[in-house]
Amino acid sequence: MYRTLVIGYGNLDRGDDGVAHHVVNELRQRLGQPPLNEGDTGLEKLGAQVDSILLMQLVPELVDTLFDYDRVIFIDAHVREDMPDLYCTPVLPEYTTSAFTHHMTPAMILALVKLVHHRNPEGYIVSIRGHNFDFHRHLSLATQAMVPVAVETVLQIIAGEGSETAE
Repeated sequence: MYRTLVIGYGNLDRGDDGVAHHVVNELRQRLGQPPLNEGDTGLEKLGAQVDSILLMQLVPELVDTLFDYDRVIFIDAHVREDMPDLYCTPVLPEYTTSAFTHHMTPAMILALVKLVHHRNPEGYIVSIRGHNFDFHRHLSLATQAMVPVAVETVLQIIAGEGSETAE
């Protein structure tokens, strides 16, 4: 079985942008692991076959953490109306410049792991459509309904049952 790291990222204070927090904690429950409390990234508790962490955004410092994993699953929210409510696809390492100097994509993180450590973990993104990004701490009903579906999708990827799904 591959060592897998699930990285949830987003802002809990911006409504549906915090959906990754809910997905990661439901996943942890299903795996028999304790939930991550607000402000707890999970970085200090790594070492399982399947680990999970929560971040506000992707940062270059993750490169050294990813060195130990064979597979990385990124969880976030999306706003694109032309994409399904749950979008899951493989992510290939690709370095691209960003319009925002502080913004890193999953593909950029994987490209840095390949460049710095000569490792090429499998990458996947599971992205849930967000509907409300106002300043509050609850999910919209539509986004909340996708949390269990996203968890099942992550579990299927971990089990090696599928690398590309869209619902």
